[in-house]
Amino acid sequence: MFESIRKHSKIAMLVMFLLIIPSFVLVGIDSSYFSGSSPVVARVDGQDITQAEWDNAHRIESDRLRAQQPGIDGALLDSPQARYGTLERMVRDRVLQSAANKFHLQPSNARLASALQEIPEIAALRRPDGSLDAEAYRKLVATQGLTPEGFESRMRYDLAVNQVLGAVVNTSFATPAQADVTLAPLFQQRQIRVAHFKPTDFASKVQVSDADLETYYKANADQFKQPERADVEYVVLDLDAVRASIALNEDDLQTYYKENAAQFAGKEERKASHILIAAAKDAPAAQRAAAKARAEELLAQVRKAPEMFAEVAKKNSQDPGSAGQGGDLGFFGRGAMVKPFEDAAFGLEKNAISDVVESDFGYHIIKLTDIKAARTPSFEEKRADIENQLRQQQSQRKFAEIAETFTNMVYEQSDSLAPVVEKLKLKLHTATGVTREMSAEDKGVLASAKLRAALFSSDSVENKRNTEAIEVGPNQLASARITRYTPARTLSFEEARDKVRRLFIAKKSQELARSEGEAKRAEWTKNPASAGKTLSAPVVVSRQDVHDQAPALVDKVLSEDPSHLPAWIGVDLGTQGYAVAEIARIVDTQTPAEAVAAQRREQYAQWLTKAEALAYYDWLKQRFKAQIKVPKPSTELVSAVG
Repeated sequence: MFESIRKHSKIAMLVMFLLIIPSFVLVGIDSSYFSGSSPVVARVDGQDITQAEWDNAHRIESDRLRAQQPGIDGALLDSPQARYGTLERMVRDRVLQSAANKFHLQPSNARLASALQEIPEIAALRRPDGSLDAEAYRKLVATQGLTPEGFESRMRYDLAVNQVLGAVVNTSFATPAQADVTLAPLFQQRQIRVAHFKPTDFASKVQVSDADLETYYKANADQFKQPERADVEYVVLDLDAVRASIALNEDDLQTYYKENAAQFAGKEERKASHILIAAAKDAPAAQRAAAKARAEELLAQVRKAPEMFAEVAKKNSQDPGSAGQGGDLGFFGRGAMVKPFEDAAFGLEKNAISDVVESDFGYHIIKLTDIKAARTPSFEEKRADIENQLRQQQSQRKFAEIAETFTNMVYEQSDSLAPVVEKLKLKLHTATGVTREMSAEDKGVLASAKLRAALFSSDSVENKRNTEAIEVGPNQLASARITRYTPARTLSFEEARDKVRRLFIAKKSQELARSEGEAKRAEWTKNPASAGKTLSAPVVVSRQDVHDQAPALVDKVLSEDPSHLPAWIGVDLGTQGYAVAEIARIVDTQTPAEAVAAQRREQYAQWLTKAEALAYYDWLKQRFKAQIKVPKPSTELVSAVG
């Protein structure tokens, strides 16, 4: 809730930046703290963070995330990476709090009161006499699990931290000239010609012997490991399965039809023709008066001869869409026309002509030509819809009851899924070659990390028991069991021969492509003319438009010292081979529109602010001797959650 007082501030942006960037590896790891006798996991400014505090903070954070995202994978929340992220945030909070205390940046009561008043939800609790509705305030902060005292303490903390970062953030700036000079290389364009040396072009030149293959196999044994895999069967209980099991009787259907007849009824439609004398709503009064007078003349004319309405409309109506059809607008329901027109049309009897009706478009004369009364479809016409609606309603109510039966049966009769399949009339699914690690090809419930973890638990693998009922989605439970398990192993040379040969040839082809590319680069550097027609036609590349070139090649091209152009470069593209490029020249870029230039400068200012804040935070960590005493998990992202 208090986020609203700083929703657009640069400081809030930096707080979030500090929270999610995993590169904040805190200063030092002291191996003397790794002994099991010490509960200390981190220290800031001489104050310890204990294992118990860390565990409690992570539990609170996990509960908060589960409440916000009920479908979140619990394994992700309990991973070493998520736990370490919590510890980093605890250290960050301690660093900023220590800075606020040491620099005497605690907000006054007046500043706190002002900040609270900036929160719309709290400001709305003010009575007419200016006093705060204390009970309503207490209930409001209770929705966040806080007392007024706890909420205000948190507000004080946030205000103090904002002042710590504000010392840098609010004083950061970049001049337009500084931004333009710094950003210029980012948008630079260079003209190149490229020659690609593809491994596939060299595959036929690779000489292969059994000795080579065996040597490659022994040197790269990890490439021939076959992960553990299992054949499994599984069953899913969801709303569709419950819906299919519901039997409806005729009385239920008839009762539902009678009780909901009104909602099945269609809407009345009316058919009308009109004559429009156009007059914009903001037209001068005299012009609108003249238009109204003309409409009154035509009204008198058609009332004398109603059968001439279509002819009069063709000659006089200023509605280009209907004048040619004698003013005919066809059938329409309520909501299709502007309100004055609709009110008049739905107030007429068939063949009656309205008075002059004023709208934003001008003045209308309306003739009602037909009425299509609302119709209630018969029971038989709506039977299918009624069955679907009733099944949907009843399946929602019955799911919890059936889910309990499902959960109990897969646990109590854990050696087979057949009983629950038979009792609840569910479908038994099978899958082969399922591995512990998931892949992009995994679909349906087997793509659930929670189900996969349960399936490969020791009890499931060793005893081939059913997993517990796992919630794999909203209103969706699943249980699975292993029917055949194959442990992880390294394939023998004979089993892996085809793969060994394929990988060996690919590796040697890459080496030949790279060798040829490096030789050509050296040759062309000495004698550019010798490149002949080997190079592609000139192409202009930039970081914004790589023109189908490999990103690694473009990065190398744009990183080359512009003072040394023209130049020749070579880039190893791995499985794509090797590329040699001639960097001919820098191509002038078009001066961006002022709006685009301003947007770029603003982005640069944000980057600069972040960089300065990061540097300042790094200094604060050193200033307050921030240390984490436990090793960081060796994965890509520490702050994957939160």
